Amino acid sequence: MNDAKRWFVVRTHPNGEFKALTHILRQGFDGYLPRYVKRRRHARKIDNVQKPLFPGYLFVGMDPERARWRALNSTIGVSELICHSGQPAPVPDDVIDDIRRHEDASGYVILGEHAGLQKGDKVRITEGSMADHVGIFDASSDQQRVFLLLELLGRQVRVKMPMSALAPAG
Repeated sequence: MNDAKRWFVVRTHPNGEFKALTHILRQGFDGYLPRYVKRRRHARKIDNVQKPLFPGYLFVGMDPERARWRALNSTIGVSELICHSGQPAPVPDDVIDDIRRHEDASGYVILGEHAGLQKGDKVRITEGSMADHVGIFDASSDQQRVFLLLELLGRQVRVKMPMSALAPAG
């Protein structure tokens, strides 16, 4: 992107991020949809699917002085371009750079320790038989799994979990 171009945020229709991106690119805008790989279990089958890092949103690169940005609001898959006082609201330049720094060679954002989880952070288990339990992040095991400390039966137990089954505990 040249110096006059900036990044802006587009809200998409529910589950419409990939469709919106296709149509935004087709109109000649730059588009960026940060994605990550989620492990999905369904009917005794486990597979990996790509999911948007920010469900319902994607980034558009443009020069608002020259681009016909109002056309974005009628783009297939797009709900609206996020604006303030009638003008597209730019995303700080370093936000996109920071997201891209966390991508692997395939262009997927690496979640987990690389995304800021550190030893001692509280996490909530989001799936499986231990869903909704809160534990303490202890260490990474490998690319996909981590060790947590959980209070079970009155004592602290170290368990191994898939990274995809965790969310920060608020």
